[in-house]
Amino acid sequence: MDDKPHRAEPAWPIVAVKDHKAPSVFRPESLLREARRQRQLPLLNVPEICVLDPDGDVVRHLKRTGAGRIHEGWACYHTELLAFDLGGIGEIGIVGCAVGAPFAVLVAEQLFASGCRLLISVTSAGQIIPVGPTPYFVLIDRALRDEGTSYHYQPGSTFAEAPDTSLLDRIERASQSLPEKLHRGSTWTTDAPYRETEAAIARAHDLGTLAVEMEAAALYAFSATSGHSIVCFAHVTNSMAQMEGDFEKGEADGAKATLAVVAAAACGWRS
Repeated sequence: MDDKPHRAEPAWPIVAVKDHKAPSVFRPESLLREARRQRQLPLLNVPEICVLDPDGDVVRHLKRTGAGRIHEGWACYHTELLAFDLGGIGEIGIVGCAVGAPFAVLVAEQLFASGCRLLISVTSAGQIIPVGPTPYFVLIDRALRDEGTSYHYQPGSTFAEAPDTSLLDRIERASQSLPEKLHRGSTWTTDAPYRETEAAIARAHDLGTLAVEMEAAALYAFSATSGHSIVCFAHVTNSMAQMEGDFEKGEADGAKATLAVVAAAACGWRS
């Protein structure tokens, strides 16, 4: 089989030969329908506000404290969804350990097909431009596209922008009294954490990114093209293990501080 690119096509199909406005044949609604049939699951909407917890620390905290309950209608083949009650907000859904851009967007597509209206991603991140002692949060307003998933949703560009800046403004106003400092700025989304070379870090630094993480660019590209509301936070907890005692998140492995951020985001979205 000839695996050479066609003469009329560029050699890098990840950034070309794509019709970003064409609908997908494979739809999350169809997959979930078949999963419910196979597994005999009831047709139940997920909570209107859901959270992605790539490290799984909040999910483990909710299980450990007995605060989380399995959502019986979540039909994703790869994850479970916990529901829990967040004071002053109501029922929240959360999915743990969906690490990396393609996994995060896969779950996001299925959450919105299941009734979610706001998705909040809070991922741990490495420090690029220091803005204070770790840990602290960054409300991500744009993300450097050093991953592959976003290019399936948007044409090539350096950054994926958060599509709803007014939502970020409202969330920032609602976040004034968080227990940990919140900054607003850009991050670097990478698919390859163990290829964070000195040159790659220097480029990300020169482009003004505050931290490196693995999901935001793809989630914002999906949000921009789908119209679904997504907000991404980076929990900056480390300097990429360049010193002893790195990756400390604080009380309950950062779960309580993360839940405070989720509550502020929910309040900002509803305001």
